[in-house]
Amino acid sequence: MSDPIETLMLANLLGVFNERDGAKRRAAVERTYAEDVRWVDAEGVTVGRAALEQKCVALQENLGESQFVAATPVRTLPGFGHLAWHLVDPGTGAQLMSGFDAALINDEGSITDMFTVLTPPA
Repeated sequence: MSDPIETLMLANLLGVFNERDGAKRRAAVERTYAEDVRWVDAEGVTVGRAALEQKCVALQENLGESQFVAATPVRTLPGFGHLAWHLVDPGTGAQLMSGFDAALINDEGSITDMFTVLTPPA
């Protein structure tokens, strides 16, 4: 059986940010994040599930067919998860961007705070 925090971190990356089907993505958002989730990235702070999903959709529109893939196993501590990832071109496999997500998880098993850091290729 997989670790619940590992499941959440992979759901964030693959079930939300990789998912282009709106109904499937919304269901993943509901399962993965607290209602008042805070997402912090270089652009600022996004609060709430609806705002997070809206920003996710805008990101997907800019990325075209590019896909996120896990770059490392999920690292966990009680109430905390970390996952490094790559953004890749599905046709060529070329790595376009790298980064990581770090998240705080509440006792109910939802992400309450997520931090995304980009690490552009050298």
